[in-house]
Amino acid sequence: MSFATAGNGIGNKGRMFKVLCPIERKDGATHWMRIGSGFANKDQSVNIYLDVLPANLKLQLRELDEEDLQPRARRASAPTGDAPVRQGEALPF
Repeated sequence: MSFATAGNGIGNKGRMFKVLCPIERKDGATHWMRIGSGFANKDQSVNIYLDVLPANLKLQLRELDEEDLQPRARRASAPTGDAPVRQGEALPF
């Protein structure tokens, strides 16, 4: 099995990646923010497209998984365990 067509369920389009950046929060936890995408080429190299350049210059490249490949509407309707924002409640940004 070649690198460009390894089994991630997307057929002959090749492997696709997400570029993540670790962001340390004040409480000590780490939040992983998606900041770009990557696409495998026929010669097994990877093109990386960044939407932003992180201040800490730390990047992690991960292959897209099944959850990432789901339509955005289906992901939004899936339970996340977070408390819902109530009407009239201030947003944190």
